[in-house]
Amino acid sequence: MSLKLGEILVKEGLITQQQLAEAMDYQRRNGGRLGSSLVKLGFVSDEVITEILSRQYGVPSINLEVYEIEEDVIKLIPRDMAVKYAILPVARTGATLTLAMSDPTNVFALDDAKFHTGLNIEPVIASENSILEAIAKYYSLPKSIELVETVKELEFSPTKVPSSSTNGIIATTIKTEELNFSLDTINLDTSSEQIESIQQIEESEEIDVKRLSKESEDAPVVRLVNALLVDALRRGASDIHIEPYEKELRVRFRVDGVLYEVMKPPISFRDGIISRIKIMSKLDISEKRLPQDGRIKIRIKVDNRSKELDFRVSTVPTLFGEKVVLRLLDKEKLMLDMTKLGFEPKSLEVFKRNIEKPYGMVLVTGPTGSGKTNTLYSALMALNKPDINIMTAEDPVEFNLPGINQVQMKDQIGLNFAAALRAFLRQDPNIILVGEIRDFETAEIAIKAALTGHLVLSTLHTNDAPSAVSRLVNMGVEPYLVATSVNLIQAQRLVRRICQNCKEEVHTPPDFLVQIGFSEEEAHKVKTYRGRGCNVCNNTGYKGRIGLYEVMEITDDIRELITIGATAMELRRKAIEMGMITLRESGLCKIRDGITTVDEVVKETVL
Repeated sequence: MSLKLGEILVKEGLITQQQLAEAMDYQRRNGGRLGSSLVKLGFVSDEVITEILSRQYGVPSINLEVYEIEEDVIKLIPRDMAVKYAILPVARTGATLTLAMSDPTNVFALDDAKFHTGLNIEPVIASENSILEAIAKYYSLPKSIELVETVKELEFSPTKVPSSSTNGIIATTIKTEELNFSLDTINLDTSSEQIESIQQIEESEEIDVKRLSKESEDAPVVRLVNALLVDALRRGASDIHIEPYEKELRVRFRVDGVLYEVMKPPISFRDGIISRIKIMSKLDISEKRLPQDGRIKIRIKVDNRSKELDFRVSTVPTLFGEKVVLRLLDKEKLMLDMTKLGFEPKSLEVFKRNIEKPYGMVLVTGPTGSGKTNTLYSALMALNKPDINIMTAEDPVEFNLPGINQVQMKDQIGLNFAAALRAFLRQDPNIILVGEIRDFETAEIAIKAALTGHLVLSTLHTNDAPSAVSRLVNMGVEPYLVATSVNLIQAQRLVRRICQNCKEEVHTPPDFLVQIGFSEEEAHKVKTYRGRGCNVCNNTGYKGRIGLYEVMEITDDIRELITIGATAMELRRKAIEMGMITLRESGLCKIRDGITTVDEVVKETVL
């Protein structure tokens, strides 16, 4: 059996056993290869390591410092691949490419190089340092797009902010005179301590990104990404959109359901910002052709207390680079008290009555971003007791709920909603939550579970509550099964709240109020309000959101209509006749109470 590098060096008297132990400890702390660690500590030279490895693997060595490589050969291997594997194309002879490598046993590097070039690969040994220096020499970029050089021009300096805006705290600003772009639109009035205090929480799954992280840990681009994350939290944003276009890079925040442009960094920052986010979310920075999903967990100091934040990261390749969207999952913003979600008292009573039934199905419908997950989590927490077994199948699991067994879907290994549901039924559950009913197979198992003594909660994508019945039937579920299994269907939307700091009465023509659903008499009496715009609400007039709810209980009369194949319109008429509050009526209630504006209700609901 061949000896390892460290053992060979000790055996030949080139290093001591103590030096080997120190190098291995350094390698454990900083990552990288043992040979590089020995060189960095000054125990041996690059040349010695290269010579030993050459003998060890039976591969010839090369001195890149005295070797001139042709430009056509360099172009055979892209820069990203060269950096990723620490490899360098040296020469081409016919269908064979000579490749300088620090580790000639790296089969992934060999396979990728062969696949990319279509040539046979013949490895030669060179030290890692000499390969990296040669990469910097041969792959030099034009100044206009060289991120490393551009970043060096950015300086971060503490600046005193007027006490009127930030109570005299020290904020971090960015000097950008040389780059000719402005950060005026993004609020960086965040203490340097806050931005510096962001720490990434390591997950149990280890991926080798330490070297890439270390290379950029001191770069201003890292501070810029940190500032974006902090500012998104301060503004109450739910999403961060980073969008590359042909000649510009745009950053937008979604606040209270509306996107606002906050920043336009130079296009040369595109790769640096996106790579930094991908490194933090443990994604493959060399893969730019396929969508990827990841997660970032950070810890930040806010008001002298440590706070953990969770970002769900999604990347999609677009025409001019990867678009990145970060969804901020802030546990403190999760509203688990159903009485504060926005239910009308009557609707809340009906909803509570049905989730407390021992079996049957409760469906929550609405478009993406309408608060369905929040409503279902609130229901689960109300039902969560020591004598109840609750299991959830989610894609993704957005928040960890104590006392509830949550399962993350993984389609790539066959763990989908249907497979999870089948497994759940063997786990003696009382309550099952299915993240979404997407197909007939999932719907069929969920209905069987509801008919065999389990309470099933799930979501559908439909415009209103009665349409959910048609959706299930269109999936292939028999109408009589829908009628007997479903207890309640609820549709919901989110509308923006009027900012209480700048709220003012505004005149709305009675004719228009009649058109949107008010009675003639009420249209002349009701008072309508809007937000004037102030510092508290970033001059939008809105602060926060509240739900509109349409709760349709499946009574015996409605069951009969479903069984005979009634249309969604017929079901809607019957439900209203029996007292159902529609989404529009729920919106009118919020207008009467001065919670939201007429514009918001008209935008989100129909008569």
